[in-house]
Amino acid sequence: MRITPLLQISFLCLLSASITFAQVQQSLSLNSLSTFSGSSISNPATFGLPASSSLTVSVAICSSQATSGRFFLTNGSDVFEIQLNTGFGSWTGQAFNNASLLVAVSDNGTVHEILDVLPLFGDSTANQAILFSPPFAFEATPQPTYPNYTLPLANSSLPDAPPSPTFDLVIAPLSAQLTSLPQTGCSLANATSTGTVELNNTWLRGSGDWRSQWFVDGLSPDTNYTAYVIQDDVKVSGPIYFVTKSSSFPCPLVYSLPYCPSTAYAVPLPPPQSPALAYDAASLPTNISDPLLQYMTNFTTMLLTFGCGRDLYSPLQTCSDCRREYRSWLCDVSFPRCSEPSLTSSDSSGSNAQAPLSALQPQPSGATPRNPFFPVVNYSYTSLLPCLEVCHAVDRACPYFLGISCPVPQFNADASYGVGFIDSGESGVVGHGTTGAAQDRWGNLWCNGN
Repeated sequence: MRITPLLQISFLCLLSASITFAQVQQSLSLNSLSTFSGSSISNPATFGLPASSSLTVSVAICSSQATSGRFFLTNGSDVFEIQLNTGFGSWTGQAFNNASLLVAVSDNGTVHEILDVLPLFGDSTANQAILFSPPFAFEATPQPTYPNYTLPLANSSLPDAPPSPTFDLVIAPLSAQLTSLPQTGCSLANATSTGTVELNNTWLRGSGDWRSQWFVDGLSPDTNYTAYVIQDDVKVSGPIYFVTKSSSFPCPLVYSLPYCPSTAYAVPLPPPQSPALAYDAASLPTNISDPLLQYMTNFTTMLLTFGCGRDLYSPLQTCSDCRREYRSWLCDVSFPRCSEPSLTSSDSSGSNAQAPLSALQPQPSGATPRNPFFPVVNYSYTSLLPCLEVCHAVDRACPYFLGISCPVPQFNADASYGVGFIDSGESGVVGHGTTGAAQDRWGNLWCNGN
């Protein structure tokens, strides 16, 4: 049963070593949430726990005014205090006959927790944003086998999504100070979220990870936002940060393209026809999508002229790997990404140290687009170049006879790619570039990569 959580400021739990089981007022069930407020329980209050060889007790504070609460647990022989950190805490051990005040008990791991994996920021315009939950499942890439080497069609639909947890998105301006609240699901869920969620669906990105996807409208221009994702009401992922573009930012968003599943960013196109707020597979002009699908079909046909089995192809890669990396590269170069310089930069320590400058190239109004199938737009914009590593991934995964070649950093690679951000520009050491990544949790984005 899902109960709306609420803890009042007067809520204080104190269990001493002298607690006897005759005082137990209520027994708590395994793998379920129990929610209490100061007006509904005695002070001090005791609760019975089920016996288990490996019991997990987790506690979450749902009110920012109740952080002074203390929680003690006895497993029948010893007494432990559940230490709180950013509003939640947990204890795991063997339980015989014991008593405690808590929010949830489980024999299946910690209920309340902060997840290690962060949400993913897609992109923003002046008042819109695309965000993704942490991955909840991974799609295994089908490998072609002898003698019937086959690969998916260029415009294949997404496979059926696996069962998904319940995800909730919480967005608020940085000034709302969400990070000062208890970092628990119930506390963040009670915070006022900004923007209107126009779309919430399950999406399989090109890297094979299933995520929830949100398209959010009604944000404010030039505003720093904090975002969290709450899983099943109790698991917290985040925070991540992003800033919306300026009010004059002209490019609309493109997303939900099955043939380019990782494309979720602003592109240089005219505004979409009303009532659409952005471009998707249904509204994107066919003179842009059709050539891309034809390129993908031709590449797949050519790739299948080579034996795709690991014994002939490679001990490390297959035709499926080559096709996947080629698709990522094709989509990144076929859909130019609009961006603009960030007004501020922050690192994980919270300082305002200058971050490396992103791979941005100004494009004047009426300029010929990089993709000749795109229309010439009547506005100026700044293009964020693809990461050079996107090209290197194709080179590594595909057979040599395809003739794939990437530009060299010493000879003008930075004219068409972002160089040196992920891998070092000269020696190509993986992850040893200026930033080691295409983007970070603080909203910094250096080149266009998946």
